[in-house]
Amino acid sequence: MPNGSRIRVGIVGYGVIGKRVAGAVARQADMVVAGVADVLTDWRMRAAARAGHTLFGAAQEHAVAMREAGLPVAGDLEALLGETDVVVDCTPKRVAARNVEIYRRRGTRFILQGGEKHAATGHSFVAEANYASAVGREATRVVSCNTTSVVRTLGALKRVGLLRSARGTLLRRATDPWESHLGGIMNTLVPEEDIPSHQGPDAQTVDPDLDVVTVAIKVPETIGHLHSWVVRLARPASREEVLAAFRTSSRIAFVEARDGLPAPNAIKEMTGDLGRPHGDLYEVALWSDTLKVEGEELFYNYMVDNQAIVIPETVDAIRALSGRERDAAASIARTDAALGITGDLV
Repeated sequence: MPNGSRIRVGIVGYGVIGKRVAGAVARQADMVVAGVADVLTDWRMRAAARAGHTLFGAAQEHAVAMREAGLPVAGDLEALLGETDVVVDCTPKRVAARNVEIYRRRGTRFILQGGEKHAATGHSFVAEANYASAVGREATRVVSCNTTSVVRTLGALKRVGLLRSARGTLLRRATDPWESHLGGIMNTLVPEEDIPSHQGPDAQTVDPDLDVVTVAIKVPETIGHLHSWVVRLARPASREEVLAAFRTSSRIAFVEARDGLPAPNAIKEMTGDLGRPHGDLYEVALWSDTLKVEGEELFYNYMVDNQAIVIPETVDAIRALSGRERDAAASIARTDAALGITGDLV
């Protein structure tokens, strides 16, 4: 990668996450979207082309199908990798794992999303927790939306010496909003069979020292996830001290029910009014007015936007793998500035 040039980012899979990664990369002064690869020939690829992205087929047959559908195609995945410094694979669960062999054969640094296993890369990533260990690596995995929120919030408490152990209940959206016509649950709640649910052990792939247990329940809504946490503090602390700990993360934003934001639907409406692309909420939206401290016990709730929270993490992971920015705080600041993340929502 020539010194001073922008990092060329290839994106494989232009769905819910892929299109948001592409938009976020395009807003970074030190990055450029080299192209997007997919298997589709429908409106999504036309939208990608209108956004100015160069199109590639995920394989040669997909490139042919795109061309036959009248889409402007530059080639297949191999061609895209030839123009790419770091590839971000945003394909559906388990598809990305099959692409890893191609990336490794080509010597292209790659990022997977949280639907893949930690073993696929040997490294899992949240910028505030372990950016330094990703610098210059061949690959990393940006953990899932829920796991990202767990590491952000518990990490903030850990940094100031307040965290002993944490137990969280996750109310998980049943499906993505754009797929709600295809499935999901209705008029019931579905507890996940395993305790802990996968988010706790997944958070420990980023920070092995976390004492965390999660329980997950699938609920009949699609706007986002809601977490409810009980944390055992390492020492007695005031409510103000806990809030100050959370403020050390620019990616945790306080909201208040009394400010007209009592639930995820209201928060999502607000982010749309703020002019965020897709109404995206990149931050953990934590209800500060309901947070309570009782002795050494801390209780709090927050919302996770499953479609957006991993986007700034992915941008930081690109910088880390490229080796162009070795300082976590510097990368986070650049990403935040480009995406309009300020630590406050209102």
